[in-house]
Amino acid sequence: MFLPTLSLYLDHVGGTPGQVGQVMGGFTIGLLLFRPRLANLADRQGRKPALLIGLGVVALAPLGYALTESLPLLFAVRVFHGISVAALTLAFSALVADIVPGEGRAEVLSYMSLTTPTGMCLGPALGSTLLENYGFLPLFLTSSALGGLGFLLALWVKEVGQADLAKNATGKMPFWSLLKSPAVHIPTLMMLLLGLAFGNLMTFTALYLQAEAIPLKAGYFFSAAAVMGFVMRLFSGLVGGKLGRGLLMSLGIGAYGVAMVIMFLARSPQQFLLAAIIEGGGFGLVIPCLAAMLADRSLPEQRGRIFGVCLLGLDLGGAIAAPLFGQIANSLGYRPLFAITAVMVFLSLLLFVTRSSKDLAYSLRFALGRGEDVYALSSKRLS
Repeated sequence: MFLPTLSLYLDHVGGTPGQVGQVMGGFTIGLLLFRPRLANLADRQGRKPALLIGLGVVALAPLGYALTESLPLLFAVRVFHGISVAALTLAFSALVADIVPGEGRAEVLSYMSLTTPTGMCLGPALGSTLLENYGFLPLFLTSSALGGLGFLLALWVKEVGQADLAKNATGKMPFWSLLKSPAVHIPTLMMLLLGLAFGNLMTFTALYLQAEAIPLKAGYFFSAAAVMGFVMRLFSGLVGGKLGRGLLMSLGIGAYGVAMVIMFLARSPQQFLLAAIIEGGGFGLVIPCLAAMLADRSLPEQRGRIFGVCLLGLDLGGAIAAPLFGQIANSLGYRPLFAITAVMVFLSLLLFVTRSSKDLAYSLRFALGRGEDVYALSSKRLS
């Protein structure tokens, strides 16, 4: 809820653009440190323990922000906060993929992922309102309370095949060894490039708007993106089976690149809102299609680790983005950051179009919706 305004809080307590980037990057350090452990936990002991850990951190971390204005301590809180997404993204996706059979998986994952844009739609707008009218403390306390409510609701979650996970996962391929498979390392590299763009967007959009004196609150920017993300995830669920996951992935990544170009060129609130809408729509296509594609390429006892490995690309991109682009912003300002990230997103699209399958011809067909995913599993393991 408060993520778009957190950079404003760091600016409020005296952080330079470079320091803001470093503190915000601490979140992804937490992701990188704990994602492998939590992925192994999800495969060996079930998805629910990882889910509860993530929501517990969501409830506790905002209290840490409320208790200090020290940048080193805030960095430590950000590292701790990173555990939340490290656990939640892989546990939630794997849990849903376990329940749904292959044919309907993309549709259900698209519908289940609607929770993310719904939260991103309501949260930033609520956060901006709380900040404007009451200040940072009520913002952090409300965020903590919502995390606690999520934790309580997760206690009711029921898992499918939990006993089989522990038996089948024991002694199987280690976490990092999964990167040997092109079915995994190509999506991971794509997510690294997209993570750089996403990390820049989440860290510096509010400061960019402020520096350019654009009369648009960052919360409304992200709410507009979330609304479009909701629409496109719904669209993906309705037509994904007909158009193909590869085509939707291509369209989503391409839209994200266009959004970065518009962010670089934008001079008015309307142009920034257009960028937000296109960015939200692009991300709304990419994430559920990626989750369905990874689920197709994995067996249940591998699923937590395969989701974890691929999402580490997104994590690493976010970790690099904040401090790297913070230093660039110190010298050049915020606008050039979005030109750089546009190039990275289009490189990710090029990688998908040419390397998403076993050779160029198969990759092109899959990326254009004219061929199947040759890495989808029936009964074999990635090896």
